[in-house]
Order: sequence, then C-alpha cells, then structure tokens
Amino acid sequence: MGATEGQKKSWYTVAMATINKISVRDEVDRLKQQFSDLKETSQISPEIRVLLESLLVIVEVLLSVFMEKTTRKNNKNSSLPSSQTEKDETATPSTSSKGKGKKVSGEVGNTRTIETVTTAKAETCDVCGVSLDNVPCHGHERRTKIDIVFEQVVEHVDAEIKQCPNCAATVKGHFPPDMPGTLQYGNGLKAFAIHLIISQMVALNRVQSQIAAMIGRVVAESSLLKFVLRLHLALEPWEIRAIETLLQAPALHVDETSFRVDRKNYWIHVHSAGGTTLKLLHRKRGKDAIVGVNIIPRYGGVLIHDCWASYFSYDNCRHGLCGSHLLRELVFIIDSNHYRWARNMKKLLQQTSRQVAKRPEKCLTEQEYASLLKWYRTILTRGGKEMPVIPEKPKGKRGKMAKSDAHNLWERLRKHEAAVLLFAKDQHVPFTNNRAERDLRMAKVKQKVSGCFRRIRYAEAYCRISSYLQTMASQGINPLVAIQMALAGKITDIE
Repeated sequence: MGATEGQKKSWYTVAMATINKISVRDEVDRLKQQFSDLKETSQISPEIRVLLESLLVIVEVLLSVFMEKTTRKNNKNSSLPSSQTEKDETATPSTSSKGKGKKVSGEVGNTRTIETVTTAKAETCDVCGVSLDNVPCHGHERRTKIDIVFEQVVEHVDAEIKQCPNCAATVKGHFPPDMPGTLQYGNGLKAFAIHLIISQMVALNRVQSQIAAMIGRVVAESSLLKFVLRLHLALEPWEIRAIETLLQAPALHVDETSFRVDRKNYWIHVHSAGGTTLKLLHRKRGKDAIVGVNIIPRYGGVLIHDCWASYFSYDNCRHGLCGSHLLRELVFIIDSNHYRWARNMKKLLQQTSRQVAKRPEKCLTEQEYASLLKWYRTILTRGGKEMPVIPEKPKGKRGKMAKSDAHNLWERLRKHEAAVLLFAKDQHVPFTNNRAERDLRMAKVKQKVSGCFRRIRYAEAYCRISSYLQTMASQGINPLVAIQMALAGKITDIE
C-alpha cells in the first residue's frame, strides 16, 4: 500500500511539473475522441452516455475558465495599462532618434528674436602664409548658436493728480484697463505660469521657484490659482462653441477615466472629434453622467466607444466599437485557450483594417462588405461549435450563468456585428478609439503627479483648460499664444 501511495505521489508530481495549456487541451480532446469511438461501437449504455456527456461539458467549461485564470493579462492582451504590466526584458530597445509631435506654430507676442550674422574672414593661408586680402570669396560655411536671455519688463504708469482752478476739485489721470490695482502681472507671465501648472504639471511651489528665478519676485500660490481660475472663466464661451462643434461631427470619440477630487472618485468624460477635444468632470460614470453632460443625448452621428453598456442605451446615434480593445481581448483568448475562431477573427479584423486604411475612400464596396460580413458570421458559427456549451440555468436559480471571457467576447461580437464592422462601411469611422484614450492619458499623468485635487472647481478648471490647449495643439498653435489670447478675450481669432 505504501508503494502504491508513493507511485501516486510520484505520478502527481510529474504531471504537475509537465502540465501546460497544450497538453491539457490535447488530453481532453483525446478523451473526447475515445468517448466518441465508444459511442459509435455502442459499448456504452444510454445512462452512462448521458452522464459522461454532462461531465465532459463541465470539464470543458472548467478548462476554459482555468486557462483564462492562469494566463497573465498585460497591455497587449487586455486594457491593463503599461504602468501595471511587468517589464519585458526580452524587448529590443528603441534606437530611433527622430522626434515626434506636430510642429508648433505661432509667435509669442512678448518675445523677440535678435539674429545677427558675422563673418569670420580668411586673411592668410594656413599652409604657406600668403595674404588673402585681395582674393575673392567663393563660398561660406555657417555655424549657428541659439541662446536665451531672460528679460524682465517692468512698466510703470504714473497718473497725474491736479486741482481744478475753477472748482478746486482734485482730478487724477486714468489708468489703463489692465492695471486695476497697485501691482499686477502681465498676460505673458500668467500664460507661462498656467502652462507650467496645466500642461507641464509642475507643482505650485516649483512654479514659484521658477518664476522667482526669472523675475526676482515670489508670486503667491493664491495668485497662481487665480490665474488658472481667470482662464477657466475666460474659456466658458469657447467650451460652448466646442460642444456645438462636436454635435455637428460625423463621428464622435468618447471615453471616461476615474479622477480623484477631494478624496472622492469622480470621472472625466472626454468627447473628441476632428481637431476638438472636450473633457468634462462628473461625479458618476454611467447614464447619470451622460445625461448630466448632455452631449450624447443630442448627438446624431456615430458614437465610437469601447462597448460600455451605458452608451448602447442611446439609439439616437449609431455605434462603432474600438478595434484595439477587441484585438487585445482576442489575443488573450488565443493565449489562454488557443481557440481557432479567435485567431481567425483577429486575422480578419487586422486584414480588413489594413485594407480600409489603404483605400482613398476609407471604406469597402458593398460587395466586399457583404463578403466580409459572411466570413465574419462563419467564424462566429465555427467558434460556437469549438467552445464548450454553457449548461442551462437550473429552474428557480436567480441571476446570470457564469461564463468565461471567451464566451462573453463571442456573444458580444455576435450581438454587435454592425458596430464592430462599421469602420469598413462608413468612411468617417476609424478602426480604433485611440483618439479618446490619448486625450485622457495626460489626465492620468496629472493625477499621478498631484495625487488629487482638493477642490472641485480646480479640477473643472483643469479639464476645461487642458481641453482648450489640446485642441489648440492639434491645430499647431503655440500654447503660450493660445493662453495669452484667451486671457485677452481674443479666442475667436485663433479658431
């Protein structure tokens, strides 16, 4: 008996040491084939047959869930961000030195460029020492040096005080409208401070230090926050016009992300289309927020999102699903269960997206789309046969039946086939929702730097100002120019 127990332990140790996804799946397939052979030869009674079929269904469901639970999720097979994914030590480091980003245009009004050209004369020959004064020049070689000289501009306005000889009244000269107090800061300094706080996400005390190093004067934190709030109020008309612009767009990217304000969880809802980006803050994430923001209920174009259920509750607009999310989920299904349908679906979506991207009209013909839809449905039909059947819910049991990620994705692809393939039919619909995710990315960086906002009005100011600056950046406008013009009430000049 002891030897038998030892043999059992030895077999268990070897089995656990060699078990992997492929071997388990192959073993189950082998058992299913043996069971099928026994059924054909009528070597199994009907009662045993029903029992074994039920057991095999349960084993397949458990195996599918087990494979998913043991497969690690990362930024390539799920929506998990790169910051929460283990570093890939096998990845080849990038050697590219090319800079990225759009070239910024627009000159800042309170700067000047002093450009000089001097000539380094060739007076004598370096080899034989002959004078070259009378030798004509046949070319130049130029070298350039660029430097910055910080200059503080202090403007004093002295108002005359006179006494009227007729009525003896004291009369004082009028100050300019932009100088209401004894001391104020110009729009150039305000724009620089706001740019550091909002765009560069620099802490207030470091902004103070930076400005003090430049002008030799410490600006109070309360003054810096007033700069931000002033721009926030100045951009209110721009936000109204941005909403109207988004409502007229043929396709609208939407997404949301959590944002900590006053130790509570808020949500930033982004709406992006063309060159316009708008981020709005709300306490909720779902339908209450959509109603509160009141953009989607009035929108009649195509809404591009990541299959959030609250978006599908609105039938006043069409829907397009993000292909990047679907591809990552398909990669996870392939990694965990090696389903052929997932591999074929991934290949189909990738090939179609490349085909559409190469077309000048950015869509397929009606015949091509019909062929795509037929092949799409064929893959899902085969996938339904490839995956284990979900047992029916027992009578009297409440709630939904637990399903694997593969089943949930398969059902989602079947239910929303029109939204998944809309990018191939409508030229205004892109394959992914990466635009909205990019617009939200810096908000997460801001939260990591700042931790959270202490007051909701500053969080709302951040959303509005960052939306404005991102919109201006997409148009290639210098952020300092955009801020100064907004503070001066000249927003319409740059739209």
